[in-house]
Amino acid sequence: MPEILAIIPARGGSKGIPRKNIRLIAGKPLIAYSIEAGKNARMVSRTVVSTDDEEIARVGKEYGAEVVMRPPELAKEETPMDPVLCHVVEVLGREGYAPDVVVLLQPTSPLRTAWHVDGAIEKFLKNEMDSLISIFMIKNNRHERGKDDLLSPTFTKSKNRNERPSAIFENGAIYISNTGLIKEGKIRGDKIGYYEMDQYSSVDIDDLNDFEVAEKLLG
Repeated sequence: MPEILAIIPARGGSKGIPRKNIRLIAGKPLIAYSIEAGKNARMVSRTVVSTDDEEIARVGKEYGAEVVMRPPELAKEETPMDPVLCHVVEVLGREGYAPDVVVLLQPTSPLRTAWHVDGAIEKFLKNEMDSLISIFMIKNNRHERGKDDLLSPTFTKSKNRNERPSAIFENGAIYISNTGLIKEGKIRGDKIGYYEMDQYSSVDIDDLNDFEVAEKLLG
C-alpha cells in the first residue's frame, strides 16, 4: 500500500469572506469537513493542514489533523498552490517521512467526502497517470459571450440533452499527484486523469451564497 499524504491548505487571510476557513457551516468550521474527509478516507495515511494562522492551526488539531505552519511568504493572496504543497513535503521530509502520493483537499469543498477521496485515489493508483483532478460534467447547449455582451452559440444545431457533448468543469475538490511532481513545484503532470463528482458534491465555497447553498445540502 503506497504512503498517501493529504494536505489541506488554509490561509488566515480571506478577502471575500473574513475567516472563511473556520467560519461555521452546519455547526462546524468549514475546514473540519475536509479534515474529516482526509481522516476518514481509508487510503489516506496522514492528513495535514498547512496554515500561517494560529487559530486555524488550533481548529485543525481539534479535528484531528496534523499541522505544518507555513512562512508568511507562502501565505499571500497571490501565492500559487505548488510551493505550498512542496513546503509541506519538505518539512515532513526533514522528519524522515516520504509519501508516494500527495492529495490536495481544498477546505472550500465541504460536500466532498471520504468516499470521494478514496474513489479518486483508487482510480489514480489503477491507471498510469501523473496526476488526477476532480470534475463535474454538464450536458447543455453551450454559448460564448461575443460582441456587445451578447451570446453566440457554439453549436450549429440544437440537440436533445443526451446527445449534447459534456462540458467538463474542474471543481477544485480533489487533486492528486505523484510526490515527485510536487517536489518539482507542479500539481499537474503530462498525463492528467479525472474523477467525476456530481454537481452538488462539487459546491465550492467562494461567497456567502455558496455558504447558504452548502448549508442546506449538508442539513
